[in-house]
Amino acid sequence: MSVRKVLVVDDSPTERHAISEILRKAGYEVNTCDSGEEAVVQSKALLPDLILMDVVMPGLNGFQATRVIARDEITKHIPVIICTTKSQETDKIWGLRQGARDYVVKPILASDLLEKIGRLD
Repeated sequence: MSVRKVLVVDDSPTERHAISEILRKAGYEVNTCDSGEEAVVQSKALLPDLILMDVVMPGLNGFQATRVIARDEITKHIPVIICTTKSQETDKIWGLRQGARDYVVKPILASDLLEKIGRLD
């Protein structure tokens, strides 16, 4: 699987911009959205190669959105990497149980993120 198109989901405009810049500089096509609900809709519409999902968002949080995406026949093949400030081991385990492929704690280092994406290929 080659990752080209990435959907960045984060309710913080600053975080969306920072992550998007890392990805664009590395040559990825980037789409963004700011809620779990929108992530579910956009994952079906765009069928990205990867979703980077924040957890702490109003409404449908990132864990819930990841679970919906991972269990939907149309989107279950799309890997999700959780990108969050939630750094407890229990949070990571819970995120992976919801269907995430990997877990990154903010602040995100570009090298770490790109390495994790590279491992998906």
